[in-house]
Amino acid sequence: MATSILLNINTTISLCQRASIPIIFTRHLHKSPSDYGMLGEWCSGELVFDGTPEAELMAELDVHENDTVVEKNTYSAFRNTGLEEKLVEMGVEEVIVTGVMTNVCCETTAREAFIRGFRVFFSTDATATLDEDLHEATLKNMAFGFAYLLDCQKLKQVLSSY
Repeated sequence: MATSILLNINTTISLCQRASIPIIFTRHLHKSPSDYGMLGEWCSGELVFDGTPEAELMAELDVHENDTVVEKNTYSAFRNTGLEEKLVEMGVEEVIVTGVMTNVCCETTAREAFIRGFRVFFSTDATATLDEDLHEATLKNMAFGFAYLLDCQKLKQVLSSY
C-alpha cells in the first residue's frame, strides 16, 4: 500500500524542503500493553510493536537528519505526542498530510489539526489505504469541511513562488 505512493511522498518532501517547510514524520508503535488503548481490542493482535521492522520508517523515504520524528500509539499524530506544541513552537500554521492509511491515521490527524486551528492540506496522491472507495470517501469528507485537497502537481505550482 505505502510503496505505491512512495514517489509522491518523496516528491512532497522534496518540494517542502526546497520551500523551507519543516518535515515531520510519524511512527506508529506500541511499547507495552498500557499504551494499547482501544487499538488492543480493535486490531485483534495486529499491533505494531517498537523494535519491529513494521514500526520503522520505510528506508525508501527521503528522511534527513534534521527532520522530526514523532512516535504515536493511536491513529492521531496529536494525541499525547507533543506535536501541537512542536508546531506552535516552530510557528507552523499549516500542515500537509501524507501517508497511510488515508481513512484512519491520515484522516484522524487531519481532523485534529483542523480542530486545533491549523490550516490543513490533504494529499490526494501521497496518501493511500487498502480500498479505493475508502480513499475516495475520505477525500470527500476532507474537502467537505476539514482540508484543502492537493496533489503533487498542485503543491509544486503553489510552492514555485517560494
